[in-house]
Amino acid sequence: MPLHPQVEAVTARIIARSKGSRGRYLDLIARERDKGLNRTALSCSNLAHGFAASEGDKATIRAGKAFNIGIVTAYNDMLSAHQPYGRYPEQMKIHAREVGATAQVAGGVPAMCDGVTQGQSSMELSLFSRDTIALSTAVALSHAMFEGVAMLGICDKIVPGLLIGGLRFGHLPTILVPGGPMPSGLPNKEKQRIRQLHVEGKVGKEELLEAESQSYHSPGTCTFYGTANSNQMMMELMGLHMPGAAFVNPGTKLRQELTRAAVHRVAAIGWEGADYRPLGHCIDEKAIVNAVVGLLATGGSTNHAIHLPAIARAAGIQLDWEDMDRLSAVVPMIANVYPSGQGDVNHFHAAGGMAYTIAQLLDAGLVHADILTVAGTSLADYAREPALDGDRLVWNPAPAETRDDSILRPVATPFRPDGGMRLVQGNLGRGTFKTSAVDPSRWTIEAPARVFADQADVNAAFKAGELDRDVVVVVRFQGPRANGMPELHKLTPPLGVLQDRGHRVALVTDGRMSGASGKVPAAIHMSPEALADGRGATGPLARVRDGDIIKLCANTGRIDVLVDEAEFAAREPALPPEDADGTGRELFALFRQSSDTAERGASPFLAAAGL
Repeated sequence: MPLHPQVEAVTARIIARSKGSRGRYLDLIARERDKGLNRTALSCSNLAHGFAASEGDKATIRAGKAFNIGIVTAYNDMLSAHQPYGRYPEQMKIHAREVGATAQVAGGVPAMCDGVTQGQSSMELSLFSRDTIALSTAVALSHAMFEGVAMLGICDKIVPGLLIGGLRFGHLPTILVPGGPMPSGLPNKEKQRIRQLHVEGKVGKEELLEAESQSYHSPGTCTFYGTANSNQMMMELMGLHMPGAAFVNPGTKLRQELTRAAVHRVAAIGWEGADYRPLGHCIDEKAIVNAVVGLLATGGSTNHAIHLPAIARAAGIQLDWEDMDRLSAVVPMIANVYPSGQGDVNHFHAAGGMAYTIAQLLDAGLVHADILTVAGTSLADYAREPALDGDRLVWNPAPAETRDDSILRPVATPFRPDGGMRLVQGNLGRGTFKTSAVDPSRWTIEAPARVFADQADVNAAFKAGELDRDVVVVVRFQGPRANGMPELHKLTPPLGVLQDRGHRVALVTDGRMSGASGKVPAAIHMSPEALADGRGATGPLARVRDGDIIKLCANTGRIDVLVDEAEFAAREPALPPEDADGTGRELFALFRQSSDTAERGASPFLAAAGL
């Protein structure tokens, strides 16, 4: 199938815009391969330090003839998605020896769980944990001991951080190794129902805790289709996993064989062989477009409206929200996974999963087949399902038909004709509206504003009955410069209750909402943020007052405050709250002061590095 003209046009637009920066990036990684640090350039003292503790592989690494894989791991045993990684390194070292290679843990990166920190002060560290992970990845790989990289990471900021850091070493072949989702627990809709009942005071804390414990109950990734599982989907669309690795449960023989295959493969695509596949070449403009298309086709997390531009910039590629909006207009949503639908990622996987999704997108000409993947000759190799034939790992063709059309459908009969992620813009700036989880009857909301600077104050006003009406809740000073741009997921239950009572309700914020954000219309990531820069400038959200009429419309792509232009411009902007300390937040002051806009990835160092 020929490439869809809009996909082709957006790709061409990105390539043209990125010509200079992409060229500089490719020059960098070419220099790093030919003249940069590597094991052969290390002194005897350097090298001795590098293999001193490698008991089983010391002689091999010392001889310098075997391919050495650097493992960058996000393991901790508090985070359910990453707990399975605990024993991966020792297993991966065995897998490497099977093909004459070696492996070492190059370093660890932090793995923060937004599920634990939602609504807490520590959530203000969350977004910048991505950039901390990127820096940690760079530190790990700076030792120059490695010819290839295996990255162990899954969740929200972890995969983007690993990629941003890894792309600065883009001359190295790199494969991401997932751990898989936990088995399905309490259905997500039931969990949401209990949460709303608790907000209304109809169930107690013990019943709420029991429901949450039945939802998040074992090792593995949380099963709703939030940012973590959207990460895994994108790695398949970009060809950075072994095919079909994303959603195989932990602790299974198939999961182990996929990890073994990943280790064998990274050893096969190094620069001394005939099949060199460096990360910086695998992640190109076409791969980035494929990731966006996959995000739209599956109703993925709005957090990637921030993460994808940041990942792209690390590879010299300039992606903006208009690119994503143009693609959303032509990419149909063919997956219906919670929070959009009833099923979770295990149900999605059983219905045909990534193999069926990629096959459909290829057949419709909505993704680039001709990308350089880590595993095969084209993206078509990812339209296959992994399976075991006895003890042998094999890949079977994607199912010709969906196994459950309530979760996964063909492009010809989608759940929605578009990708469900719109750019909205107007006199309040630019933001993202995830329409895929919102009933179309609520795509246009016009109501008086109620303005807050803290999500806790929204909950207090809800409990006091002050929001029991048509209202646009404005939560400002939540951007990266103001407080690190925490997710405001705690707002979903009370706003959902107000909507269920029949009110016309919307949220407008320069903060983030999770990939688990649901049915309430929201303009998020508003840019410029209320605290626009460190020199006294403010964004328009800082001039909004209680009672102002705000109109948000996904149909027209507009967001406006309906106030006379001259009056609005003359208003004294609100002052931001004072910087908070405690929970380590003061350590991230420099990150906040240096952060770029949400549309450019909200990174504190990409712009400073000239990227």
